Amino acid sequence: MKIKLVCIFILSTLISCSKDNMDRIPDVYVSYKITLQEFNIRSQNGLLLVNNQANTGVAGLIIYRRADGAYVAYDRCSSVNPQKRCAIVPDNPNLTATDPCSGAKFSLYDGSPAKAPAQRGLKEYKVIITNFDLTVVN
Repeated sequence: MKIKLVCIFILSTLISCSKDNMDRIPDVYVSYKITLQEFNIRSQNGLLLVNNQANTGVAGLIIYRRADGAYVAYDRCSSVNPQKRCAIVPDNPNLTATDPCSGAKFSLYDGSPAKAPAQRGLKEYKVIITNFDLTVVN
């Protein structure tokens, strides 16, 4: 009897873990570099959308210069049903971004969920600033 209970517990744990992994944005290699001057030219109000291309995340990147001057970068893939690879789009003004597939909203300040059905934040990548360059990596 104890063996059956242990087997049921292990099986239910494995099933719940696999469902959780399906609801996460996949890990992919990210390496994107742009000069700060080009960022300032191409960005609109401190926000730059990078379409999905090699090494730019699952659904592309969104790079945002916050009001405090810090740069943050997120994968544009929504954390709501990430298997759909639905790319978030910035709202006006650039304080939040919306998943057009589910209507979920996310804060661009820290990537946190701002409106249901979002429960997880956006996948954030590391931003490295050097003398003239901005690099996004994971």
